[in-house]
Amino acid sequence: MIEFLTNSPDETEELGRRLSEHLGNSRLIGLTGELGAGKTVLIRGMARALGYSGPVTSPTFALVNEYREGGKLILCHFDLCRIDSDGLEDIGWYDYLASGALCAAEWADNAPEEFDSEDCIRVTVEGSGDLPRKITIENADWN
Repeated sequence: MIEFLTNSPDETEELGRRLSEHLGNSRLIGLTGELGAGKTVLIRGMARALGYSGPVTSPTFALVNEYREGGKLILCHFDLCRIDSDGLEDIGWYDYLASGALCAAEWADNAPEEFDSEDCIRVTVEGSGDLPRKITIENADWN
């Protein structure tokens, strides 16, 4: 486990860029944190590092956003705020995981059994408003 402190959205996005360099073999990232904590900002940094240049927005209403570059699916961005374990199949969760694309899910605490593997990177974002963010990352290959 490693902890970071970010003081701005730009710093949080930069940490997402850095995280993408330390994924190892992990293809699943579960994020937890309050509304407005910066989960989507962190994922935007990851998407940028993976080569995606389009908009990165919260998939609150869509439930999943697909980020593609050159026709290739590079990142699946889920919002599980209104979904629990029973609804995962309905949104194509298992198909996305099987695709080999990197899958990052906000509100991972709504389906904790999906994120308890050693292969899953778990990210907790604490803070809101103008406060600094304490970001804890577990299982990333940060050596």
